[in-house]
Amino acid sequence: MPALGCGCKVCLSDDPFNQRTRCSVAVGLPEGNLLIDTSPDMRSQLLREKIGLVHAVLYTHEHADHIFGLDDLRLFPFYLGKNVPLYCEKQVEKRIRHSYDYAFSSIPDTHAGATPNLEFHSITTEPFELLGTRIIPIRLQHGPRFEVLGFRIGNIAYCTDTSSIPDASMKLLENLDVLILDSLRYRPHITHLHLDASVEIAQKLKPKKTYFTHIAHDFDHKTVNAELPDTIELAYDGLRIPMS
Repeated sequence: MPALGCGCKVCLSDDPFNQRTRCSVAVGLPEGNLLIDTSPDMRSQLLREKIGLVHAVLYTHEHADHIFGLDDLRLFPFYLGKNVPLYCEKQVEKRIRHSYDYAFSSIPDTHAGATPNLEFHSITTEPFELLGTRIIPIRLQHGPRFEVLGFRIGNIAYCTDTSSIPDASMKLLENLDVLILDSLRYRPHITHLHLDASVEIAQKLKPKKTYFTHIAHDFDHKTVNAELPDTIELAYDGLRIPMS
C-alpha cells in the first residue's frame, strides 16, 4: 500500500503501518540469513532492514509478487564466493528459468555480475536441512487450482498466499509460538483467506501469537487490530520476531 490509482482512506493514510510493501520474510539462522521469496520490493526491504547478505533463498511459489526481485541477488555471489542457492519446487524453477532466461544463457557473460549466478535445489514436502536448521514444508491451497508451500522453522510458521489448509498440513502447524498467516481482506476471496477465515484457523491452531500478512487496502492497521483477539494482530513492514 498505497495501491496504484486508489484514493481510499487507507491508501491516503499517513499512518506508517499502512505503508506496506510486498510480503517476504528474512530469517536469521545459525549458518546465515534465509530469505523466503524475492518480492519486487526486495532491494528496498533488505536495505531498510539493514540485512547485508542473503545466504540462501526459499520460495513459496512462482507468482510475480514473490519472484520478481530475483535479479537483485546478482551481487551476493561476490560475497558468498559461490552461486546463490535457491530452494524451490520444480514448477518454481521452471518459471524462474523462463522469466530470467538471460541468467541461464549459453552466451558467456560480458563481465562478472552481469547476470545473477544461481544454483537450484529441488524441494518437496519432505523436511530438509538448510543453514543449520530443519525446515518443514507445509502444503497449502492457493485457490482451487494452485498449490503453494508454507514453512515451519522451529516453532514459527509462515503461510502466505493461502485459501485453505489441508488437514494433514494443519497437524504440522500445531504447538506454534508464532503463526504468520495470509489474510487479504474482509470479504471472501477465491485465492486468499479473508479475515474471519484467518481468525478461525488461528483460534483452532492456538499459537501463542498470530500475525496476518498479505493484507490489502481494506485493512486500516489501527482499526483492524482493535477488532482482533488479543493474540492476533496485523503484521507490518519491519516487524521483527525473536526466534527461540
